[in-house]
Amino acid sequence: MLSLSCKAAIKAVIFLGLKYETGERFSIKDVASHINENEHTIGKILQKLVKQHIIYSAKGPNGGFYISQKQIQQPIINIVEAIDGREIFKQCGLGLAKCSESHPCPFHNDFKPVRELFKKMCEEKKIIDLYLNVNQGMSFLTG
Repeated sequence: MLSLSCKAAIKAVIFLGLKYETGERFSIKDVASHINENEHTIGKILQKLVKQHIIYSAKGPNGGFYISQKQIQQPIINIVEAIDGREIFKQCGLGLAKCSESHPCPFHNDFKPVRELFKKMCEEKKIIDLYLNVNQGMSFLTG
């Protein structure tokens, strides 16, 4: 359901959340390395996230990407919308352009409730919820 870029964006924001309390700032290279993603892709993603005020960036010798107290309280749906848009929650499970109630694909009736539950999870889960699980060793960012 989520694009690879969106998954990478979520991982990048969770990584920055992990480092929130230390106040550290990270380069594109640092973020990409820590989450095992392509540096070029992460650079584009982080800039999009900055434009949408999901994370911050600072220039200069002590610059880099970071996240604030207010930003860690954002729901994950903000990241999804910034990268994939809201239309992702209306897309067909098979990727058909014309899937609807009146013209359903073979997955339509089964996929629709899954898609709605996923949207609800993205609306309810906050950035802090996800990185705290990683900090506590209950979940992992790399595999």
